[in-house]
Amino acid sequence: MASDGPVLEQPVLGSRRLSNMLVASAVSAGGVGFLLTSLSSRLGRDLLPIGHPAALEFVPQGLVMGLYGVAAVLLATYLWAVIAIDVGAGSNRFDRTSGEATISRRGFRQRIDVSIPLNQIQAVKVEVRDGLNPRRRLALRVQGRRDMPLTRVGEPLPLAELELGGAKLARFLGVPLEGL
Repeated sequence: MASDGPVLEQPVLGSRRLSNMLVASAVSAGGVGFLLTSLSSRLGRDLLPIGHPAALEFVPQGLVMGLYGVAAVLLATYLWAVIAIDVGAGSNRFDRTSGEATISRRGFRQRIDVSIPLNQIQAVKVEVRDGLNPRRRLALRVQGRRDMPLTRVGEPLPLAELELGGAKLARFLGVPLEGL
């Protein structure tokens, strides 16, 4: 995030994070476990090394376990697809020579690119909201538009990192820093 020259480029982390991979792994393991439990109750043989799922009645317990397993496997497939595509990854590029800011992100089916003239950027906004659903993000206050978020979605950034990044960007763009 060097701002020595006329261009400032900030990479943005997408959904390919360890926490997402752990959740997708847990959902995958649970879904396969439910499917094997359902199949065990249908076949009358234990297909899992723990418990005795063959002792379950297929109707209704085995059938319900199978439905849970199918739902979990479908959810896990979606999660792994989002991780493989790396939805949300991209960059924020601020170019003084061309006078343009380009915000680009990888979407689920297409790439999203937004260009903003630098003279329309009024301020860099720091949003900090703590509580049950915390939010810590940087956004651009743009003339005639809604605020344009710049930071990743999901894990809140540490407050010091958020303030430092906002101050560097505001100094680079020559606009005020709001929200502190």
